[in-house]
Amino acid sequence: MNCFKRLGEKVMARTFERQVTELHIRASILNQFTDLGTPQTVAAA
Repeated sequence: MNCFKRLGEKVMARTFERQVTELHIRASILNQFTDLGTPQTVAAA
């Protein structure tokens, strides 16, 4: 939740539908940052 709040403390959109869209976009950005920071491991045979 702390990382989610770093993208913005409050929701800027006024209507509920736009708020939902804004929060989906924030979650997508956070997931992309997480993917960038996750190391790619390869099994050594």
